[in-house]
Amino acid sequence: MAGNHKNSDHSCEFPAIGDCETHGRENQTVVSDLDGTLLRGRSSFPYFALVAFEVGGALRLLFLLLASPLAGLLYYFISESAGIRVLIFATMAGMKVSDIESVARAVLPKFYSSDLHPEAWRVFSACGKRCVLTANPTVMVEPFLKEFLGADMVLGTEIGSWRGIATGLVKTPGVLVGGNKAHALLKAFSDTSLPDLALGDRKTDYPYMKLCKEGYLVPPATAELKAVTVDKLPKPVVFHDGRLVQKLTPFTALITILWIPVGFLLACLRIAAGSLLPMPLVYYAFWALGVRVYIKGTPPPPAKKSTGRTGVLFICSHRTLLDPIFLSTSLGRPIPAVTYSLSRLSEIISPIKTVRLTRDRTMDANMIKKLLEQGDLVICPEGTTCREPFLLRFSALFAELTNELVPVAMSNKMSMFHGTTARGWKGMDPFYFFMNPSPAYEVTFLNKLPYELTCESGKSSHDVANYIQRMISSSLSYECTNFTRKDKYKMLAGNDGTVDDGKPKGGAGKKKIMGC
Repeated sequence: MAGNHKNSDHSCEFPAIGDCETHGRENQTVVSDLDGTLLRGRSSFPYFALVAFEVGGALRLLFLLLASPLAGLLYYFISESAGIRVLIFATMAGMKVSDIESVARAVLPKFYSSDLHPEAWRVFSACGKRCVLTANPTVMVEPFLKEFLGADMVLGTEIGSWRGIATGLVKTPGVLVGGNKAHALLKAFSDTSLPDLALGDRKTDYPYMKLCKEGYLVPPATAELKAVTVDKLPKPVVFHDGRLVQKLTPFTALITILWIPVGFLLACLRIAAGSLLPMPLVYYAFWALGVRVYIKGTPPPPAKKSTGRTGVLFICSHRTLLDPIFLSTSLGRPIPAVTYSLSRLSEIISPIKTVRLTRDRTMDANMIKKLLEQGDLVICPEGTTCREPFLLRFSALFAELTNELVPVAMSNKMSMFHGTTARGWKGMDPFYFFMNPSPAYEVTFLNKLPYELTCESGKSSHDVANYIQRMISSSLSYECTNFTRKDKYKMLAGNDGTVDDGKPKGGAGKKKIMGC
C-alpha cells in the first residue's frame, strides 16, 4: 500500500505540477516520489501482488490478499510505515532475494511503464540528474527506474535478508515515509548540493520537498488521464516475463485465485480435445470450448507426392509454442513442426509431430530437406517468442532449403495468463494459455513468396529472411528488430538461453537451447 495514500493536501505551500517550466533544466537535479507521482496509480498493491504470485504462486498471493485488510487498517488509522511493513512481510518473507530481483528485472517494468504519469514524466525527464525517493523496496523498483527511466539514484526501503533469503523485515532506518525520506535525501546528498526540484503528491512528501529549491505537487490522477505512450518512453519494453497479463487489484487477485483450479480443469479438457480428436474436428471443438480461432487469407493445398513437388514450408511469427498447433487447426490437417526446444510434457500432449533442431547448420538443413520431401512443414525462424508487437531477427537457414515459402502471421490474445515463460517451467506453457477464460488465436496466411524473391533467383538467404520478416510485421503492424534469443534470455533470465538438459544441479548435464 505504499502508495494507497491519504488525500493529498493541496495547500498553497507547493504549486501544481502543471505550473512547472521544463526549459533549461538540463543541468538540474530532480527528486521524485514513485506511487502517485511518477506513476498515476497511488497503490503499490498490484506490484506486491505480482511479486507474490510470480515467486510464490497462488498460495503466497492468497496470503498477501488476506493480510491486506490489516495493512490497510494500520496504514490509514495508525501508521503508514506499519501498513507497508505488513505488505512487505506478507509478500517477501521466506523468498530468495535473487527471485525477487529476477521478477523486478523481468516482470515489473512492463507494468510500471504502462502507468507513467505524463506531467510528472515531462518534468522528471527534462532534468539532467534524476533521483527517486520511495517507500517501496529498492529491490522491486530499482531495475525499472534505472534501466527504463534513466534514474541516477534510487532511495527506497531496504529489506533484510539472511543467507540470501528475505526475512520480510526492513533495515534501518525503516520504511521511507515522512521524515525518513528527508533524512535519506540529506544523507544521500551530504557531499553535494541538494536537488533543485522536488516532486510529490501528498502531505507526507513535504519534509523532503522543503529541502529542495522548488517543489511541485502532482494532483490525483483522473480517469481521463492517459499514461505516457510507448513511443515517448526512453526505452520500450520489448521483452518481459511472468504469467499474469494484467495488474491485480485485491478484487481481481481474488478472482484469479478462485479461477485457477477451474481454469486448470478447463485447460486439461481443451488440451485433451486438441490431442485426441481428429485434426479436422479440432477447430470446432476449440470454438465449443471457448477457444477462438480466426483464419484469414487463403492457405495453399496440401502437397502431393505424386506430382513430385516438395512440401510447403510455413514461416510463422512466434507468439507461443502452440503456433504450429493452431496453424494445423486452421488447415484442418496436422503439419509437422521443427523446434529448437520443447519440454517433454509438451511433446507428449502435442497433436502434431515435433522435430528438434540441433543448431548444427548442416544437420538441421539435411533434416528439414528430408521432412519437406515428405510433405508440408512449419518453422518459427525467430527462435523464441516475443509478447510485444515486435518481430525478432529471422534465422536465414530456411530460405536456403526451399522456394516453397508461405509466410504466416500469428497473433493471439490472452486476458489472464501468458502462455510463455523465460524463467519458469515451459511444460506449463500450454496449460497457462488454455487456462484463460476465452483465449484467441488469429492465423493469417500471406501470399506465397514469388520465385523472383527466392534464393534460387539469386537473392541471398538474409535478404529473403528479412523480406519475409517485413511482410509479416506489416501484416500485424508490428516493428522489426534485430533482437535474438540470446538478447531475450540475457535480459529476462540473466543467461544466454541454455539450461541443463534435465540433469540435477551440479551435474555435468548436456546443454540444450531454450527455444520458446
